[in-house]
Amino acid sequence: MTISVRPVLDELAELEAQLGDQEVIGDPARYRAVMQRYGELKPAAELASAIVAARRAVGEAEAMLVDTDMRDMALEELERLSPELERLEEQFQRQLVAGDPYDDDDVILEVRAAAGGDEASLFAAEVLQMYLRYASTHGLKAEVLDSHPTDVGGLTKVAVEIKGGGAYRRFKFESGVHRVQRVPTTEAQGRIHTSTVTVAVLPEAEDVDVALSPADYRVDVYRSSGPGGQSVNTTDSAVRITYAPGTADEIVVTCQDGKSQLKNKEKALTVLRARLLERERARAAAEEREARLVQIGSGERSEKIRTYNFPQSRVTDHRIGYTTHDLAGVMGGDLDTLTAALERAEQDRRLAHLDHGHRDGARPGSSGEAGQHGGAA
Repeated sequence: MTISVRPVLDELAELEAQLGDQEVIGDPARYRAVMQRYGELKPAAELASAIVAARRAVGEAEAMLVDTDMRDMALEELERLSPELERLEEQFQRQLVAGDPYDDDDVILEVRAAAGGDEASLFAAEVLQMYLRYASTHGLKAEVLDSHPTDVGGLTKVAVEIKGGGAYRRFKFESGVHRVQRVPTTEAQGRIHTSTVTVAVLPEAEDVDVALSPADYRVDVYRSSGPGGQSVNTTDSAVRITYAPGTADEIVVTCQDGKSQLKNKEKALTVLRARLLERERARAAAEEREARLVQIGSGERSEKIRTYNFPQSRVTDHRIGYTTHDLAGVMGGDLDTLTAALERAEQDRRLAHLDHGHRDGARPGSSGEAGQHGGAA
């Protein structure tokens, strides 16, 4: 049995039809999403067409094996065609499990304290430092856009822009709920507490990715504040942008860490575009019935992607069952081994999806994917 290439060809044909649909053309966001998916799929579809032709040729050669007079010629032909078909199929699989089209993009990283009060805010600050060290290790530049510190030295939420080649590829698996188990410094009885923070990783959107008009949002300015609400700046440099105010689609973005109101506004718009792009990607993924984005969930303790257990010096990623006892190294920014394991698991998942989800049980000769070679398209 070999994987079917028909779903790829069918999807490309459907995308081509959508690109000629006036309703899609009239919706800029949807048109861009379709164009993006079309660009992603085109190389695989070209390989799929070559595989269809190669399988047909192999099927014809196999059919000649029953003819004694043609058998030697058929064997020679199969000896020539079979390696080429295997090469094409291998290329096709690699193309389908290729990385995310946003892998090279800069990212907006958002960390929020969730369940656990002060302990959650303290861990949020530590998670931020872990990511800043990880970014620095790989030559990526990080700039804090918006932070909300607490009186105990933690953070209720923070947004950071990370720039440099491969930023999204390195951080995309961090989205989700991170759980910490440890004895807080304020715990007199030595009991282990469980707290959570949520992490969202958003690829930065270009102007061409997200159409954003000043009529779509409202800008408010105010004085930035620190722990306890005390004023940090004496000028109204902090910026709050409300997208689609008063509607179900309302999104609020704040930026207060820059000293310039203009810079804070530009950075807030950058975050807003990233959130809008994320929402569009989520919508497209839902339509395609393929979860490409990891949702961060509500922050409840049961919804976790990773646990940091301090008493046992253990870090466990629950998505892949990966465990390391080098908690100090991970908190110090050494995420390479974990990220590599998650990348391998994602490739395996996509390959498994090809093996199980893209089989259509085509009979020999059906849908133009010919022959007796493998018995399936």
